Amino acid sequence: MNYAGRFNSFVFKGQTVFDAIKAYKKMDGITHLEFNYPEHIAGYDLEELKQAIAPLKVNGFAVRWRKDWLDGDFTNPDAALRQRAIDLAREACDLCRELGGSVITLWFENDGFDYPFQMDYQDSWNKLVEGIREVADYAPDMKISIEYKPFEERDFAMVDSAGMTLYLISEVDRPNVGCTLDYCHMLMKHDNPSFGLVLAAAKGKLFGLHMNDGYGWKDSGLIFGSLSFAQSAEFVYYLERCGYDGVVFFDTFPIREDSRAECQANIQAFELIKSKVDREGVDSIRDVVSKHDGISAQRLILSMLR
Repeated sequence: MNYAGRFNSFVFKGQTVFDAIKAYKKMDGITHLEFNYPEHIAGYDLEELKQAIAPLKVNGFAVRWRKDWLDGDFTNPDAALRQRAIDLAREACDLCRELGGSVITLWFENDGFDYPFQMDYQDSWNKLVEGIREVADYAPDMKISIEYKPFEERDFAMVDSAGMTLYLISEVDRPNVGCTLDYCHMLMKHDNPSFGLVLAAAKGKLFGLHMNDGYGWKDSGLIFGSLSFAQSAEFVYYLERCGYDGVVFFDTFPIREDSRAECQANIQAFELIKSKVDREGVDSIRDVVSKHDGISAQRLILSMLR
């Protein structure tokens, strides 16, 4: 399995991007890096980054628009700001490609609303679709991956669920547009994570994963499998059943924990849960699932806990 960790786990504690790269290179299991753009790239020399990264690989960039776009990213009513948001995503494609990456993750943190009558829904939806098309057509060799979140930063996000994300992908109608599923975001929406995974994978649109855990009422960013073991195990089972071969990115927030130890704990948890699934066997688990029986499912869960 390919694993990547979160740069801001280190950067938010006063370390540099180069410090984080050094830390990841010392961890067992880390194979790839995921950068935020522009915050982890601006001001750094690309050639120096390339030298520092090797032998690790870059999986992709996640675009961050932040405070300049509080009124919207691709739906911003200011035409100049909206175009600048699109241009940032296009720039991310160019620089990501140069570093050897292939996935551009778009989380539309400001595309949503807080009040009734605050947004023209149809007009905003059209702008969102057109903006994604512009990025996808600009970089047809890159995977443009949409990450949904039901709320935060807005009270209501436009792209708020697995179903809405797949509908948006269908509306955009570009072969290089898919989705990144964030486990904690799915819990916040009360989506069943494995259900969304299967639907995206069946369409060939599962481009990325953000693994973590939480209580479902905010973006907790806790260590993977620390709370929802059964759902986490089911998620790993369907990853194996669907043949996912991409990167598993741990989007967790070690505010009080040591950053390196916390990332390593994610890898250890994922590997342990995967070993439980492998021990049972995909075919055996499929037989249990086919029974549509809660008692059989509970016996399977208890067996994996041994």
